[in-house]
Amino acid sequence: MTMSFAANRARGEIRVRYEKHGGITRPLRLFETGGLRLRHPRAFQGCVGMIVNSAGGIAGGDHLRLAIEAEEQSELVIATPAAEKIYRARDKAAMLDLSLVLAPETKLAFLPQETILFDGAALSRRLDVTMANDASLLLVETLVLGRLAHGESAISCDFRDSWRIRRGGRLVFAEESRIEGPLNRTFDQPSLGHGRRAMAFLLAVAPDAEARLESLRARLAPFEPACPHGVSAWNGMLVARLMAASPEVLRCALLAGLGLWRDDIARLWL
Repeated sequence: MTMSFAANRARGEIRVRYEKHGGITRPLRLFETGGLRLRHPRAFQGCVGMIVNSAGGIAGGDHLRLAIEAEEQSELVIATPAAEKIYRARDKAAMLDLSLVLAPETKLAFLPQETILFDGAALSRRLDVTMANDASLLLVETLVLGRLAHGESAISCDFRDSWRIRRGGRLVFAEESRIEGPLNRTFDQPSLGHGRRAMAFLLAVAPDAEARLESLRARLAPFEPACPHGVSAWNGMLVARLMAASPEVLRCALLAGLGLWRDDIARLWL
């Protein structure tokens, strides 16, 4: 008799609500399940939440959910203590759902470290943001295609990313991305990656976002040509896209750019 067993699938969820009381932002309610935990180190200035995945990575079939709600005038940073690794998927893709809700006059920075796609990884990720007109959001996403430190560059994967941002009840940003198949055929082309396997997306949605355009360009300019990038601003949003052959070079450029908002990002990402 032959018996087969389905691989264990991880389920994890964080639901947290922050409030500002007496000039201090703190978690009001926190729910954690599975391998996801949210910690608030005292070593940082202000309210900083660190998302910890005790599983050490995400495998095919895993489903993780993050729901973060910030009440009026809250000021907080959400980060991760390490890069997130997406392992090879045997059958089903992993799923990651992220929901952010920003009340009036809220300031939220969501600054995770890199997402590293291993060969054969499959991930479907969804981001939904609902924010007030006068709220401020700073968001960074870094993607590394392959374990470059191990010389793994010719990989194949299936990565899907869906972003929706609503401000004042109106959809202001929507993006659908997909990376699939053998990546060397795509990202070795001069018009696309030209061999670069590390990329980042920086997005600021805030009343003062457009005013920071030239300052951000000036901070990123010294990293050309090792880290080509583009920066633009419109409708209260500031967007930067960066690429590099090395994740270390990309991180240095990001730290310089993010220094426009906070000067302690390097400590967050140690």
